[in-house]
Amino acid sequence: SVIPPFSLSKELVAEITLKTKQIAKELHVIGLMNVQYAIQNGVIYCLEVNPRASRTVPFVSKAIGVPLAKLAAKIMGGKTLEELGFTKEIYPKHVSVKESVFPFVKFPGVDIILSPEMRSTGEVMGIDADFPAAFYKSQEAASARIPQEGKVFISVKDSDKARIVTVAKGLHEMGYGIVSTRGTAGILSQNGVPAEVILKIAEGRPNVGDLIRNRDIQLIINTPNGKGPVLDEAKIRSLAVSFNIPCITTFNAAKAALTALQAVRGKGLEVKALQDYHPGLSGPKSAPPQEKSCVR
Repeated sequence: SVIPPFSLSKELVAEITLKTKQIAKELHVIGLMNVQYAIQNGVIYCLEVNPRASRTVPFVSKAIGVPLAKLAAKIMGGKTLEELGFTKEIYPKHVSVKESVFPFVKFPGVDIILSPEMRSTGEVMGIDADFPAAFYKSQEAASARIPQEGKVFISVKDSDKARIVTVAKGLHEMGYGIVSTRGTAGILSQNGVPAEVILKIAEGRPNVGDLIRNRDIQLIINTPNGKGPVLDEAKIRSLAVSFNIPCITTFNAAKAALTALQAVRGKGLEVKALQDYHPGLSGPKSAPPQEKSCVR
């Protein structure tokens, strides 16, 4: 989750905001409401609406500096938003990124590819002035720190091969070594990105599994063609978990990782207390003094 949205147009955000208000009024929701939307080809689809809080509420509260759960409880008890002094939406100038934490390290051999099933066991948050730095902090806090040097193994599905070139080129220009299976390496070399060709696990040895076991790989970018323990790619992702190597499984995450590295490499990260991101904000009238805390 990212606040404010970084990949949606202003028009889509405005439409989502309007539809959410219309749904809340039509359902007569008092308190908090959880809505899930999907967007395809610019069309917004409402997947589900739940008149309850979600685990995203604490994240949103910290991002905007307002104790939403407390306010919702008071509203359910009869107070109004006007009485509580919370009548305008807050658009923070900083960027907040929420990342899920998964228990895969506890289950050797499991594939890390996700489905609609809830698997996360916790969440972390990164805040900074822009998206790249905030994203980097969120990954570090989730124990998936993006390495600032070393070798990157890249093997992606056919539909991602053309667009992964920009990511690979950016990593190469930053001094990373690129290791790929034959298909991906061919596309990269055709576009001027040198890549060391390595065998798949099923093709013989030495293979990518050996490189992972020998800790010769520091980052893995592997977008899945399918799912299942018999697949070569599933074994790679499982090995990544066993040897604590960050594994990126979508193109968008790979692109975000590149921008994060370009933003923070050699510059370090600034750490602030959460309250420093909300200077002079007293919050709604009911908001109690908050203890000093630090967000990575």
